[in-house]
Amino acid sequence: MSTPTPPTPQAIVSHLMSRDAFSQWMGISVLEAAAGRSVLQMTVRDDMVNGFGTLHGGMLFAFADSAFAFATNAGGLLSVAVDCSISFPVACRPGDVLRAVGVEQSTTNRLAFCEVTVTNQHEVAVGYFRGTVYRTTRPHVLGEHFG
Repeated sequence: MSTPTPPTPQAIVSHLMSRDAFSQWMGISVLEAAAGRSVLQMTVRDDMVNGFGTLHGGMLFAFADSAFAFATNAGGLLSVAVDCSISFPVACRPGDVLRAVGVEQSTTNRLAFCEVTVTNQHEVAVGYFRGTVYRTTRPHVLGEHFG
């Protein structure tokens, strides 16, 4: 009996994105998916701003969180967030094109630490995100729902 081939990082991220209605609503595009790394892009829309006319912090957090989730899950094991934080050094406005680069910095048997830097179309950092995931021993099986 042959052992099934594990899914590629691209297949895992594509599968996760296909089930992620919120990331789809935000208009996120996956530019790169690799084990321990993801690159996403999103354009800030008018319906994403706060009362000051700038991108709502929760939207920037959600964008960075998607890059975090894809980078830490692309390696094949189901990984879930334990903690996350973000800093907002520069405001974003409608029309800004954002890029989030998520990179695992350190991994143990059970934890992975990831940094996500979000930049605008001028390559100015607009967000610094750091998160930790708990890495389970459960492999991603495409088509399976996790609960």
